[in-house]
Amino acid sequence: MSKIYAIGDVQGCAPSLKALVKKLPKKSKLIFLGDLVNRGPDSLGALRQLKALQESGRAECILGNHDLHLLAIDAGLRKSKGLDTIEPILLAPDRGELIHWIRNRPMALSNGKVLTVHAGVLPQWDLQQTIECAQEVEKTLRGKSYKDFLANMYGNTPNQWNKSLKGYERLRVITNTLTRMRFCTPTGKMEFESKEGLEQGPKGYIPWFKVPGRKTRDVLTYFGHWSTLGLLRQDNVIGLDTGCVWGGKLTALEISSSNKDSKNLEIIQVSGYDHPLRM
Repeated sequence: MSKIYAIGDVQGCAPSLKALVKKLPKKSKLIFLGDLVNRGPDSLGALRQLKALQESGRAECILGNHDLHLLAIDAGLRKSKGLDTIEPILLAPDRGELIHWIRNRPMALSNGKVLTVHAGVLPQWDLQQTIECAQEVEKTLRGKSYKDFLANMYGNTPNQWNKSLKGYERLRVITNTLTRMRFCTPTGKMEFESKEGLEQGPKGYIPWFKVPGRKTRDVLTYFGHWSTLGLLRQDNVIGLDTGCVWGGKLTALEISSSNKDSKNLEIIQVSGYDHPLRM
């Protein structure tokens, strides 16, 4: 059986992506955990590589907040920020194909035993609900009115799940959970400003994966998004954003086909991008 690897945030680091793929077993399958583009030296090159890997049947790519940011800029709803490196995508002759490809990527994936997301999962969601909520956003992104969703996607409220939520408020909570969340309260109230380590959230907030009674606690979950954590392996969760774009590493870690200890799974890393603005 071919090995499957989850891979942390690429963020437009095309050279690191190329080097990592070269080191991985040729018949292995790859799941990229979102933030495929932006901040790195070659977002266009990285996006083309990832698209080719997916279309060859070797990889799948989950969407992260930077990928949604690209969609919003492409739709004319947002402007580029100072550190953005996505302008070459907008000027590329295959821009339309690339944007269409991004719009058709998943927000989360699961085989029933393992869950892969970009950022996190609310404590009230079990595995089935997580995938169903992700599919609500996926369906909207793939629809004709996806630009209306993008126009209403941004905002920090509502910051807590309620099953009675409807329309864009419901989609916004789902999107913020899957692509932005780091800290939340034990009742699932989210906070979006804190980006530092596990113990540095606001008073009353804890890392989403440490909430007591979290309904996905028995599901091995791989995520990215939180570069200040580095490589994290604890409590049935694996964090794989190892700061590739900030001079860290681009990390691939084997996805278990059984219940064996995650600490014994194979890890493969390559050097990241020496960003000129990194601290």
